[in-house]
Amino acid sequence: MALVAKSAPRSSKTESYVDNKRKEDIRHANIKSACAVADAVRTSLGPKGMDKMISTASGEVIITNDGATILNKMEVLQPAAKMLVELSKSQDTAAGDGTTTVVVIAGSLLKQCLSLLSSGIHPTVISDSLHKASIKAVDVLTAMAVPLELTDRDSLVKSASTSLNSKVVSQYSSLLAPLAVDAVLTVVDPEKPDLVDLRDIKIVKKLGGTVDDTEMVRGFVFDKKVSHAAGGLTRVENAKIAVIQFQISPPKTDIEQSIVVSDYAQMDRILKEERNYILGMIKKIRATGCNVLLIQKSILRDAVTDLSLHYLAKAKILVIKDVERDEIEFITKTLNCLPIANIEHFKEEKLGYADLVEEVSLGDGKIVKITGIKDMGRTTCVLVRGSNQLVLDEAERSLHDALCVIRCLVNKQFLIAGGGAPEIELSRQLGAWAKVLHGMEGYCVKSFAEALEVIPYTLAENAGLNPITIVTELRNRHAQGEINAGINVRKGQITNILEENVVQPLLVSTSSITLAAECVRMILKIDDIVTVR
Repeated sequence: MALVAKSAPRSSKTESYVDNKRKEDIRHANIKSACAVADAVRTSLGPKGMDKMISTASGEVIITNDGATILNKMEVLQPAAKMLVELSKSQDTAAGDGTTTVVVIAGSLLKQCLSLLSSGIHPTVISDSLHKASIKAVDVLTAMAVPLELTDRDSLVKSASTSLNSKVVSQYSSLLAPLAVDAVLTVVDPEKPDLVDLRDIKIVKKLGGTVDDTEMVRGFVFDKKVSHAAGGLTRVENAKIAVIQFQISPPKTDIEQSIVVSDYAQMDRILKEERNYILGMIKKIRATGCNVLLIQKSILRDAVTDLSLHYLAKAKILVIKDVERDEIEFITKTLNCLPIANIEHFKEEKLGYADLVEEVSLGDGKIVKITGIKDMGRTTCVLVRGSNQLVLDEAERSLHDALCVIRCLVNKQFLIAGGGAPEIELSRQLGAWAKVLHGMEGYCVKSFAEALEVIPYTLAENAGLNPITIVTELRNRHAQGEINAGINVRKGQITNILEENVVQPLLVSTSSITLAAECVRMILKIDDIVTVR
């Protein structure tokens, strides 16, 4: 009888086999997709960056080099690549500027992560090292920063100019930068000096003229004309202004139904009642001394009829109709008045007062200006002009970025040099810190330090300079202690960038590093994509 020898059980270590190929492939695909998005916007970085022409499905054409706008309009399908689009939106919300920078830094960090992963380093180790490096980077940037006083208007204008210099409308930076500074300082509340709500600055776009004609209006501007169908007024001095949310028109039935009138006497009676109803309302309005009416747009029925406009014109009341619902809050804050929802609540204490309300011809259209407002709220209006719609839209986007830069400086009153100076200094200091760290951490931090050199490299590349020569010289100057040495793309050489007035808020640099690091860590941790139908 043959004996069957029982083999000894093999250890579980040799038996178990885990297939990590799929996880590596997913991670590799995510990083490659995200890098492709970063490479798409990389050429638009800096004052000499290229512009992108975006053609939408509806046939609309946009010309811009604003990173957030480019990525927002791109149709990105890959989930990890979408994260870079969200990253630029986050930077736009947090700082308002540096939307291209943050995506380029994230792309460079991901490329370094790819080489670290191929060396066999675990994603968690890379992620933890990146977190430590980003905290260290913020400390380095803060040490480099120069404190700023809000009374120092010149420094605020310089930082706004730096933001505008990389835009399509850069030739108008000498006009738009002071305008942005004045607009933000107008709306800053002394009781809450750290808070600036950009919704208190209304940007009105009007086609015609050039960007040179852009102005700040201390008051309010409507991009619509006065309703003078019945020969109404177009100019009122010593105006008493009411913002109304009810209709000056005959009432409708509560439910949708038709009323058939066959008798002419009854028809005359209906028309007479309508006239009396409208006249009664206008008499109540006129009794308060009101001579300017702002009427909210109505969806249930016409806010005003030809008959009511006729009576309002006779009563010498200027009418602006179809005021959007979302503008009401801004208007009432500016005019320091209250919106009136019912004719019975029409009281003189709810009115706003202004020296002048007039209709002005501008380009091929008309606008209404309200100036000399009594007890005006902390708001302001900026009237942006442009020769065509593309320039007008880009001017608005550029002005928004400049306003955000000033808001950053109000929130965190520190300036830092631009021109790739902070990134190369970070790269140098993180490289030195990596030598002190032990094991894999030091190796990872060294890679991240190298990744930050992408900003000065790209700035030089986009300006048509030799990037290797420029970055090497920049490293050398920083090693000698010149922490504010940066790339002067206009002169094509390395200079002290602070003396050249190329400055930006500290918040822009710190948020771009921390947000990019956070996004890269998130992408690294993904090892599978699950599609739910």
